[in-house]
Amino acid sequence: MLSDIFSERVKALRKDRRMTQTDLANATGLSPYIIKDIEACRRVSTPDTYITIADYFNVSTDYLFGRTDIPQIIRTA
Repeated sequence: MLSDIFSERVKALRKDRRMTQTDLANATGLSPYIIKDIEACRRVSTPDTYITIADYFNVSTDYLFGRTDIPQIIRTA
């Protein structure tokens, strides 16, 4: 099972941007069913899926999985 925090953070990020699950699916190239299952804690996906979602929202996978509470990726020059 997928962690609750991952599901909650994906859903919160999506809602903060006023997107539907279908909007997120279309924006990331993922199936709407994948997004629905992730948000319902019913799907464990591939690392590529997690990275796709993190990249879309410009957050780290560590943030999505609750390893940090800092959402933004800090990039250095």
